[in-house]
Amino acid sequence: MSHGLVLQTKEKSRRVFGIVKERILTTQPCSVIEEVQQGGQCGAALSLCGPRILKRVSLKENGSLSKDSNVTMEIPIHTTLAYALLELEIKHDGRYELCLMSDTTGRFEVDGPSKRRLLGAVGAPDSEKSRLAQELEQLRDHFQLLSALSTRSSLLQQLTEVMADRGAVSSLQDVLEQMCFGQKPAVSDATATESQKQNIRAILDLLEQSGQAASKPVLSAFHLVTSAMDEMTNDSLSLLGTCCSLTVLPALELLVQCVSGTGEVSLSGAGFAALTEDVYEETERLFASSNVSLERDGNTVKADIRHAPGNLPLVLCIAVRGLASLARCD
Repeated sequence: MSHGLVLQTKEKSRRVFGIVKERILTTQPCSVIEEVQQGGQCGAALSLCGPRILKRVSLKENGSLSKDSNVTMEIPIHTTLAYALLELEIKHDGRYELCLMSDTTGRFEVDGPSKRRLLGAVGAPDSEKSRLAQELEQLRDHFQLLSALSTRSSLLQQLTEVMADRGAVSSLQDVLEQMCFGQKPAVSDATATESQKQNIRAILDLLEQSGQAASKPVLSAFHLVTSAMDEMTNDSLSLLGTCCSLTVLPALELLVQCVSGTGEVSLSGAGFAALTEDVYEETERLFASSNVSLERDGNTVKADIRHAPGNLPLVLCIAVRGLASLARCD
């Protein structure tokens, strides 16, 4: 935190740090040509100059001037044309949080008794588990909104199909982000296959059928879950897709509660009936891919967050809690 770049950035209130998560690059050299036509009056000497600009100028006897100009800009290969940025909320000790929700922006933690606390920083937790528990507690209202949707089971089915393709998840997340900011979703412009676009349209239709398509809290909650899915590693997303069923998701949610709670749970409970040997092995791999270890001793499972886990445990827990909310039975 004492690095010169960090200190300089903290002095500028509107500057934040972020992570570039995707870019659009040119794959071959290309050019952009701008054609400009101008007209005016002049009554004295005329002088025109300009590097690398092709111009045609005519001066009539009455002093009127008309000018056409073509401005050409050459764009080399591998030039970044656009990028997606994920802003960071940075604490005093150098730890940071990803701004996964559309209504959060990057910033530095502020000194003083009246400082604005970062998401989940209340109480300055001493362990990763307590920090994770506080993060999830602050997001509880989002999960409750999802569990109350009338079309939640159909939404879960469509999300499961979207999860099979990383690009489809990113496209869905982009469309929902547009809606969260009050923009009309441009599904046809999304960088996705036609099949992926059909899945995205189906999800938007289901949100509309539930009567919540225009509800910002519901959109923010749904966007939170897709953002978490988009931040998962490829292995984690693939493994989560294999465990994404109405019977398995409630068991995964209980394990998430174990991770952020006591750290130990018995598999003999009714909620874990769906965790057969094969499913448990997939579940163990899923949590391991997000820096959470599950150690089984008979019917008892102990959950531990690994050293320096980053945000992967939080991302996994948000995704599981959100999907389990959609799998909730009446």
